[in-house]
Amino acid sequence: MAINTLGTYVDIVADAVENFHGNQLVYVDWDRHRMFSAAAAFPLPPEMPFGALQQEVIPGIWSGHPDYKNLQWDSVEWILDDQPFVPNPDASLAENGIGHKSLLRFITPGLDGVDGSGN
Repeated sequence: MAINTLGTYVDIVADAVENFHGNQLVYVDWDRHRMFSAAAAFPLPPEMPFGALQQEVIPGIWSGHPDYKNLQWDSVEWILDDQPFVPNPDASLAENGIGHKSLLRFITPGLDGVDGSGN
């Protein structure tokens, strides 16, 4: 089947790191607490300490979830880009290996969403 084109396709990547004014996109997801249909995306500075992400950014999204009040940060399991991960809270996102469009997931054993629903 022949295909007619209207010209040259221009590949413009709207989420390129250059478009975030020194920030990088970091996707964060709380496993079994899917209040949203996908991970939340944050434009964050690479030099932000991981502890600030944990204590300032994450609560802004998930503190309204009924399980949040029972979250024990010392028992959280972290996954970075599909690999187990032990963050250094004092090191920057970049120093922790969190880059542009990384997916950071956290798992909270014993907390399984509203009434165990996984949501």
